[in-house]
Amino acid sequence: VQLQASGGGLVQAGDSLRLSCAASGRTIQMGTMAWFRRAPGKEREFVAGITWSMSSISYKDSVMGRSTISRDNVKKTMILQMDNLRPEDTAVYYCAAIRGIDSVVNEAAAAYSWWGQGTLVTVSS
Repeated sequence: VQLQASGGGLVQAGDSLRLSCAASGRTIQMGTMAWFRRAPGKEREFVAGITWSMSSISYKDSVMGRSTISRDNVKKTMILQMDNLRPEDTAVYYCAAIRGIDSVVNEAAAAYSWWGQGTLVTVSS
């Protein structure tokens, strides 16, 4: 499976961004998809995730209420709509996918088998 993330950019605080992740390859093996981010000088952290069935969705507390994750299993895409962006959202955002089907979102990066190359989000104050 190959993942391609896009949609990052330079925005002002309060603006919105729509991050996309396109999957290709043997996607039949692909289960939960998620977004992680790594801010300068910080560890990688979970942002949002969605299971293959879309029955389980999880968000990092600080983005809950400002973000919406979705996926289209036919188009093999995942979207993260981020609204009311804050300077602390500045980071490189990575999409990732788990091999196999889960019933709940796994927030541990180590559980994810495939990773995209990252897209940079910069939020100015």
